[in-house]
Amino acid sequence: MQFDSLSDFLNMGGYAFYVWLAYGVTFGSLGILVMQSMGQKRKVLTEIAKQIQREERLKENRSNK
Repeated sequence: MQFDSLSDFLNMGGYAFYVWLAYGVTFGSLGILVMQSMGQKRKVLTEIAKQIQREERLKENRSNK
């Protein structure tokens, strides 16, 4: 489909509301998914670091006794 002007492109042949809503929902969902994944990754890495520190303290306590 070819559009004659930018206005025709933005109007999407009378279906602009549905087309742009679909794009908005899609990119909004992807954005939320990316942000959520980054937050979960940070949380997992923090928990791993805490667990490693805990294990090192246990090893030090065992070797000191």
